[in-house]
Amino acid sequence: MTLVRAKKHLGQHFLTDKNIASKIVDSLKSQGSYKQVLEVGPGMGILSDFLLQKPEYDVFLIDIDTESYNFLQKKYPQLGERLINADFLKLNFKTAFDNQMAVIGNFPYNISSQILFKILDNRNQVVEVVGMFQKEVAERCTAKAGSKEYGILSVFLQAYYKVEYLFTVKAGVFNPPPKVLSAVIRLTRNNVETLPCDEKLFWQVVKAGFNQRRKTLRNALSSLINKEKMADNTTLDLRAERLTVDDFVKLTNHIYANR
Repeated sequence: MTLVRAKKHLGQHFLTDKNIASKIVDSLKSQGSYKQVLEVGPGMGILSDFLLQKPEYDVFLIDIDTESYNFLQKKYPQLGERLINADFLKLNFKTAFDNQMAVIGNFPYNISSQILFKILDNRNQVVEVVGMFQKEVAERCTAKAGSKEYGILSVFLQAYYKVEYLFTVKAGVFNPPPKVLSAVIRLTRNNVETLPCDEKLFWQVVKAGFNQRRKTLRNALSSLINKEKMADNTTLDLRAERLTVDDFVKLTNHIYANR
């Protein structure tokens, strides 16, 4: 079989180490909560080989790269319509999958944040994610309040998922090798179906707070708050990076009640 060329514009870095591929697949901890698993950007199928050895999963593969799609069609003819040649960011989860499911992949680094926001948009369907990211992105996802890595992604992901940093991966196990270290993280959906606040306002508060992260929240959120009614709220004297998810929920409720 002719091998697939890694394409820079798609952010492709194909994993070549089978031990790491096996370790990534084994990091899925379904515990019977889902059957369908979607692999994003399978490339030449190094993760897919191990996924398809798991009889407990109905495996789906999605790749925007037509060359990869054609390669995988020949390699896994048994997949049929479960091999999808499309853009993951445009996928309609509700029509593509029956119910709760998992997402796994060696994700393209150039769209990693967009992938995570797509997962957040479908958080009530996607109950587990195991993925390879640029180490810097993985650290942002798992960062705690007070650290310089803590930001919008940290808060949103940790509001709805348990986020775990699993292991670091060196550049030499990819073809071509990226110029950065990589890391694998796991997201496991928590029991919060909806946050105990106005969720639309919560997202606005978090984004506005971090978009001007050097300012205090009183200044960063000036367009969202009633300054007179909230003059005594000391939380507003902090910067966004000091607040935990629970702190943001409480602040959202206070802003909502004092509009």
